[in-house]
Amino acid sequence: MKFLPETTKRIAIFRALQLGDMLCAVPAFRALRAAYPDSEITLLGLPWAESFCTRFSEYLDHFVHFPGFPGLPEQRFDKQHWQEFVCQMRAEPFDLILQMQGNGSVVNTMLADLQAGPVAGFHSKGSYSDKNLFIEYPVGTSEISRHLELIEHLGINVQGYELEFPVLQIENTTLHRKHPFLEGRSYICIHPGSRGSWRQWPASHFALLADYCAGLGYLVLITGTEEEAFITGQVVELMDYPAMDLTGKTSLGEIGALIEGAKLLISNCTGVSHIAAALQTPSIVISMDGEPERWGPLNKDLHTMIDWTKRPDFEFAELATRDMLLKA
Repeated sequence: MKFLPETTKRIAIFRALQLGDMLCAVPAFRALRAAYPDSEITLLGLPWAESFCTRFSEYLDHFVHFPGFPGLPEQRFDKQHWQEFVCQMRAEPFDLILQMQGNGSVVNTMLADLQAGPVAGFHSKGSYSDKNLFIEYPVGTSEISRHLELIEHLGINVQGYELEFPVLQIENTTLHRKHPFLEGRSYICIHPGSRGSWRQWPASHFALLADYCAGLGYLVLITGTEEEAFITGQVVELMDYPAMDLTGKTSLGEIGALIEGAKLLISNCTGVSHIAAALQTPSIVISMDGEPERWGPLNKDLHTMIDWTKRPDFEFAELATRDMLLKA
């Protein structure tokens, strides 16, 4: 190991991204915790990820809100908050800062300039960082494997490639108390939203698959956040069969409980697809961004990833849905 456990007591992980990105890094977090069981591990992330740390408290001890930086699109840069963040980092430095954000074209210099501890992670092609601590950002591989390559480069043993999404008993109880019609029903989850309209499969296609499932006798649940009400409303309106619209009516944990009990999830390639992978719920995932090898579930028997940029064939999607339901 390049950072010995007896001298590596404080570790920071920089990954200021959204849910799907975070879930794909969980196998790396798991390996890190196994290698450093007594270390304090802090996530530097977006505001929403404080709840992620709570859910994954087995691997993450603390959370610090990263306030944004010029060149990073996830949130607006706030100069005052940035100065406060720098002071906080320098006041409580780390023994290791893991750069797990991306290829490092922006953030490697930023993290080094923090002067808050040694940095290890990814570097972009042609950027000659310390090869003892950095690896060239892998391309053409899954997001899960990419971060485990970094972990192995640092001499840390991998603890499996499986995703995780802990669902609390209170979340499952609350879900069924709010929606008692779920009890004893076989249902399909349709999740048509995603971050960015360019990553969304047409609402008409989701409606057709939803009707196909309803025609087989399944209860169809349409899920999404309040911000996705426009697209989920379109799906409900375009359907011939009735569906239960749960848009904005479930917390993240309740969505997890809902997916855990579903016969099938049909979604774009987004955060919920990784929840299904973690909970081993069969799924049909539509990839609209042409990166199925990066974001697709690793278990090809339990999940079907359709690269719509290469095979925009609705009949194929319908046949895949039929085959998945036959296995359920």
